[in-house]
Amino acid sequence: MEASSHDEFREFVAMRSTALLRLAVLLTGGDRHAAEDLLQIALMKAYGRWARIEQHEAYVRQVMYRQQVNRWRLRRHRAETTVPVLPESETGTDAGSESELRIALWAALGRLSKRQRAVVVLRYFEDLPEAEVAALLGCPVGTVRSTAHRSLAKLRALVPELGPEGPAERVRPLSYTPKEVQR
Repeated sequence: MEASSHDEFREFVAMRSTALLRLAVLLTGGDRHAAEDLLQIALMKAYGRWARIEQHEAYVRQVMYRQQVNRWRLRRHRAETTVPVLPESETGTDAGSESELRIALWAALGRLSKRQRAVVVLRYFEDLPEAEVAALLGCPVGTVRSTAHRSLAKLRALVPELGPEGPAERVRPLSYTPKEVQR
């Protein structure tokens, strides 16, 4: 890679890694370590093609989406499931607290199907239009609409504290400080 492309890549990582890590955390269902791995894989794949990529962030995001879908497919065969919150710690929580609402939301996101979680993350946390979500997931716009509707209904049933306005309006995105990108 040329020195100018290398510098451009380093600048991109410095500027966008926080937002990309936030997306990765959402895609992995709150697993910070898996999110960091997902982001690293996407950045490694982008680094090799950096000079040929026209829209750098779109490319990295698409690699992350596809890589996570592959992980979900492989995870289907695992016998155990990891959860971000132990069931014992959920008793005696104050549902009005924003942090506890986030914990409940993470748990509920983990109970959605793969497609439902992808639609919710892309549509409401990434704030992408339905057409773009449909293009990324390779399905019709109507499927995105109906999946979003069913997903929000399921989230509201799992976490009644969310109310009718949905997760994007009630819970601010988490802010993470990413580790320095390893070379």
